[in-house]
Amino acid sequence: MKLHFDSNQEYQIDAIKAITDIFEGQPLSNGDFEFAIRSTGALLSDNGFGNNLSLSEDQIWENIKAIQKRNEIRNANTTFQAMNFSIEMETGTGKTYVYLRTIYELNKLYGFKKFVIVVPSVAIREGVLKNLQITQDHFRSLYDRATINFDIYDSKKVSNLRGFASNNAIQILVINIDAFAKDENIINKPNDKLTGKKPIEFIQSCNPIVIVDEPQNMETAIRRQAITNLNPLCTLRYSATHTNLYNLMYSLNPVKAYDLGLVKQIEVDSVMSENAMNEAFVQLESILPSKTKITAKVKIDCNTDKGVAKKSISVKSGDDLYKHSNQREIYKDGFIIDEIDAGNRSISLTNGLVLYIGETQGGMSDEIMKFMIRKTVEEHFKKERAYRNKGIKVLSLFFIDKVKNYREYDTNGNQVKGKFAQWFEEIYNHESAKPTFSGLVPYSVEEIHNGYFSTDNKGKVKDTGGETQADDDTYKLIMQDKEKLLDITTPLRFIFSHSALREGWDNPNVFQICTLNETKSEIKKRQEIGRGLRLPVNQDGERIFDRNINKLTVIANESYDDFAKALQQEIEQDCGVDFSGRIKDKGKKRKVNLRKGFEADPKFLEIWGKIKFRTRYSVSYNTDDLITLAAKAVKDMPETKKPTIRSTKKRLLITDEGVEGLLVSDSGNDSYGLTFDIPDMLAYIQAKTELTRSTILDILKKSGRITELLLNPQLFMDNSVNVIKTALYDLMIDGIKYERIGTKVYEMQLFEDNELEIYLDQFTHTVNAPDKTIYDNYIPLDSKVENDFARDCESSENIEFYFKLPFWFKIDTPIGKYNPDWAIVFKGEKKIYFVAETKSAGQELRGSEKLKIKCGKEHFKNFEDVIYKQVTKVSELN
Repeated sequence: MKLHFDSNQEYQIDAIKAITDIFEGQPLSNGDFEFAIRSTGALLSDNGFGNNLSLSEDQIWENIKAIQKRNEIRNANTTFQAMNFSIEMETGTGKTYVYLRTIYELNKLYGFKKFVIVVPSVAIREGVLKNLQITQDHFRSLYDRATINFDIYDSKKVSNLRGFASNNAIQILVINIDAFAKDENIINKPNDKLTGKKPIEFIQSCNPIVIVDEPQNMETAIRRQAITNLNPLCTLRYSATHTNLYNLMYSLNPVKAYDLGLVKQIEVDSVMSENAMNEAFVQLESILPSKTKITAKVKIDCNTDKGVAKKSISVKSGDDLYKHSNQREIYKDGFIIDEIDAGNRSISLTNGLVLYIGETQGGMSDEIMKFMIRKTVEEHFKKERAYRNKGIKVLSLFFIDKVKNYREYDTNGNQVKGKFAQWFEEIYNHESAKPTFSGLVPYSVEEIHNGYFSTDNKGKVKDTGGETQADDDTYKLIMQDKEKLLDITTPLRFIFSHSALREGWDNPNVFQICTLNETKSEIKKRQEIGRGLRLPVNQDGERIFDRNINKLTVIANESYDDFAKALQQEIEQDCGVDFSGRIKDKGKKRKVNLRKGFEADPKFLEIWGKIKFRTRYSVSYNTDDLITLAAKAVKDMPETKKPTIRSTKKRLLITDEGVEGLLVSDSGNDSYGLTFDIPDMLAYIQAKTELTRSTILDILKKSGRITELLLNPQLFMDNSVNVIKTALYDLMIDGIKYERIGTKVYEMQLFEDNELEIYLDQFTHTVNAPDKTIYDNYIPLDSKVENDFARDCESSENIEFYFKLPFWFKIDTPIGKYNPDWAIVFKGEKKIYFVAETKSAGQELRGSEKLKIKCGKEHFKNFEDVIYKQVTKVSELN
C-alpha cells in the first residue's frame, strides 16, 4: 500500500504560512551564500553553501506581529524572542508533514537550502525518517521535482557532513540531541578524517534552519546551548505540548482539533472491579528512603465508619497491616512488613509476598486484565464488521510492561505463550465463534496476533526502557511494517508491544488501545491516546474523514471520571486552554472581612446572648423496637451482588467547557467462581454499631437474608451496617433530649481566630448594608437559595439583624456535628429570634439531613424566645 497525502488541508497550509511569512521581503536570490572552512595551518579548505538572511530584525518583528494577529494568537510576546518560533499542533494532525513541507516552501520562496531536524529520541528519529521516505514523491510532484537529500547523522560516518555543507541542493540532516549536546561527543572534537576540523563546523558554517521536534524534551540549559551552538539562522519548534512558547506563530490545540474533526473521537471503556473487598488487597505505590529510615507508601483496604475503603498509608519495617487496616481480619496472618528494599524498589511481607513499586496483590487484578482483553476483542470485531466493506483495516494495540506475560521460553530456549497470549487466544476463539462475528477474519488465531519487542544477543525478547541500542532495531521494524499492517490481506490485527516502545507507534488505523500493565502506569493520558488519534486510511491509502468511523476506544483500568479529569488537567497544563467556568481564577480570591465593632453591636448581642450556649444530648430506645425496625431495614436493603468486573464505555467530548462524557454502553461479569474466607460477621457489625452480638444475630435472622453473606461477605456486612445504623439513629433521635452544659458557650474569640478567604462566585453575597450583619464585604454561600435569602434579609424591613452561622458553630448529634444556617432577629409586633435552615422548595432531603434538622429543633428548645425553623425564603418566617 502507498499512503496518499492531501496538499489542500487548510489548517496545515495556515501552519506553513505562519513560518514562511516571517521572511516576507527576503529576495529569492539572497537566500544562500558560498563559504570556505580552513583549519589553522592547513593548506586546503572545504567550500560549501549556506543560508543567508538579508532582512533586518525590525522587518522580522513586524512580520511576526502581523502573523500573530492573523492567527489570533492570545497572550503573544510583546518583545522579540530572538529567532525562535513555535508552532503548536495537536498529536495526530500532521505536525511532521507540516514542517517537512515548510522546508520545501522556504526553499521555493527564499532559496534556503540547509536544514537540521533535532529529535529527542530514537523513536521520533525513526518516525521522521519514515515520513521523509513516504512523502518524497508527494513533495516532488508539488515542487517541480525539487532535488532533496536527507540523512541521519551517524557518529561513525562524520565525513558525510562534508557533503551536507558542499551540496547546493536542499539538504536535511536528522540528528538526536544527545549526539551533540556534550563536549565529549565525537561531533564536537577535531577529527583526522576532516583534516583536523570539528565535524560540527560543517553544520555551523551553513547557518542552517534548525527544526526542533518535541522541544519540551530539550529545555535544559545544556540542550538549549547545544542547539544555539549549531549556529542556526532560526529555530522552529513543533509540538503539541510546549514547555516554553517562543514567538508562538500558530496554535492548533486539542479543542480546535476535535472541533474540526482532524483527529479521532475518543471513547473510554472503563473496566473496574466492583464489590471486591474479600481478598487482602495490597499495592506498593512508592518507597521513600531518607538518611535515618526507609518508609514505603502502600494502598490497602481499611475499615471505616462507612464500610471498607482503599487508603494510602505510610509504613516502615515491622508495621502490621492488620493494625493499619483498623483490624481487618483478612490481614491478620502474615501481613507484617518484613523488609523495605530501596535498591530493588520492593517490599517483602512475613507471609513471603514480595511486591515491586506499582505491583498489586488481590483486587481481582488477573480477572480485570482478562476482561480488558475481552472488551478489546469485542470492540475490534464490531469495527471489523462495520468497516469491512469500506476497505478499512482495523488494528488493536496492547501495551504491556512485562514481555514474559506475552512470550516466555522453556528450559530448552523454545518460545512458549505467556498468560496474555493464552488468554487472548481463548477469548478470540470464543468471540469469533459467535454467529454475529463468525467468518469476519479469514485467518487462524495464531496469525492474527504478534508482539513487537526488543531482543537480546540470542534473539530472545526482553524488557527494555525504550532508549537502548536493542530498541533501535525494534523502532525500525515498526516503521518498516507501517504500510504492511494497513493491508487487509496481512493477517496481523492484534499487536502486543512493550509500554516503553509506545512512542514508536503512530499507525493511523489503530482503533483500540489497551494497556495491560501489572505495575501502575505513569503514562500521561495525552500520550496514551496519542498513539491512536491519527485519522485512518482505506486500502487506497486515502485518509477517512467520516466522524462515524473515526473513533478510538481506550480500554482503561480506571474510572471514566478519573481518566477525563486527568486528560482535562493535562490539556490545561500543556496547552494553556482555559476551560470556561472550570478553572478558578486566583485573582478572584478575597478575604471575608468582619465588620469592625460588630461584637459590641446590641443587635448582634441580643441574639448571640440567646444561642451561644453549648449542649449535650441523651437518648433512649427500646431494643425490641430496634430489632423489628432494623430487621425490616435489612430485609429491604439493596441486593447483595457478587464481586463483579464492570465495563462502562463513554464518549469523550472535548469542548470549551472541558472534558465531558456521553454513556455509550454498560456491562458487567460476575461469573468468576471466586472463593474467599468468611469473616466474623457479628464482631464486624458490633464494632460498627456498638450493639450486642445477640441483638445483631436476632436482627439478621429475622430479616431472612443472612445466607447472602456467602455471596459477598464484605458487601453484605457493609450494607447491613448502614441500614442497622439508620434504624438505630431513627430510634435514638425520636427519643433525644438536649440540656445546657452549665455556662459553657461558643467563645466570641472564634470569630477572630477563623478568618476566611474565598473564591468569588455566583453564590457569594456582596454586603450593601453592613449595619444589619456581622460581615463588612462578602458572605460566602453555597447555593442560589442561600444567596436569595441573604439578599432578602438585607432588603426586608422586618429583618433587623442577620448573619450566617460560622462553620465552627456546631451541635453534637448521634450522627455527627450539625451546623445550622442562619441567626435572624425578626422585628414585627414583637421581636422574634430565629435560627433558620434554608432549603430549596421541593428539595428531597437525605436521611441524615432530616435527622440533623430534628436534632436542631430539640437543641434550640432549650433557649428562651428562640424559634428553629426550616424555610425556603424570608417571607416564611412570618
